[in-house]
Order: sequence, then structure tokens, then C-alpha cells
Amino acid sequence: MPPDARTTAELTPPAAGGERRVQSRDRRESLLYSLLYGGLRPRRHAARRLEDQLRPIVDWHGPALLASAFLILVLCVADALLTLRLIAAGAEEANPVMALVVYGDARRFVLTKLALTGGGVLLLVACARFRVLRLLRADTIVHGLLVAYLLLITYELSLASDLG
Repeated sequence: MPPDARTTAELTPPAAGGERRVQSRDRRESLLYSLLYGGLRPRRHAARRLEDQLRPIVDWHGPALLASAFLILVLCVADALLTLRLIAAGAEEANPVMALVVYGDARRFVLTKLALTGGGVLLLVACARFRVLRLLRADTIVHGLLVAYLLLITYELSLASDLG
């Protein structure tokens, strides 16, 4: 808003302890608007206050974290499809949680697997600068999961070539 378009009420200083910011819309009122606004115009690259250093909430992450998160989701789908192919060839699901859904509907299995993995990756990205158990930052865990998924897909591909 150009300075000349402000009203006199906006130009007068607030009473002691009052709000000094002039905003046409509070971006925190709507979740979707807030996510779009923060995603397209990220402002927070690091913690602002000294006490925020332990648990910094930021709305900007580097491209490597985005690439790792995206690749994890792509590899999750590949893992689900390879798992279904291996089970059809006679293999068994080693994960007891996924074994509950893999032997039923294939679509439900893939959606459940993608939802669980996507939710976990989303949580890790949201907390990317937090330390988990005071050892590793969450973004390091995301990159480690990418390496683990690559190894898993390599293993499943070797099993698939042996079976058929």
C-alpha cells in the first residue's frame, strides 16, 4: 500500500503497548493462504531469537532437502510396486505393519505406504533444523532415509531379477 493511501488512523502511533504493524490481512487466519504465502514468499531462513536456536521454526529450506524429500516419495511408490511384484512371485512382506495391508487390496497398500512415508517426511522437513535425541538434525535423517531407500530399491531389483 503506498504511504499516501494510508488513513490518518494508520499513521498515528498506537497507544502504549498497542499494535504497531499495519497489515491488510493476517496471513495466519487461513491455513491454506498461510501455506501458500509462506511457500511462495519465505522469510524465515534462521531462528530470530537466541532462545529459538534450540528449536528453530523456519519457512525456507534448501533445495537439497526438497530434492531428497521428493525422491523419497518417488522411491516409496517404486518400493510399493516392487513389493507387490515380489509378493506375486512368492516373496513375503518383512515389515509387520505393512504385512497387515499388503495381502488385501493393492491400491490400499500403496496409498497406506505413501501416506505413512509422506507424513513422516513432511514432519521431518517441518522440523528440519531440530535435533532428534540431541544427536542428529532432522534434515540429516531425511538424507539418510534417501540413501536407505536407494539401497532398498537396489536390493528389491536384485530379488526381482532373481525371481523372474
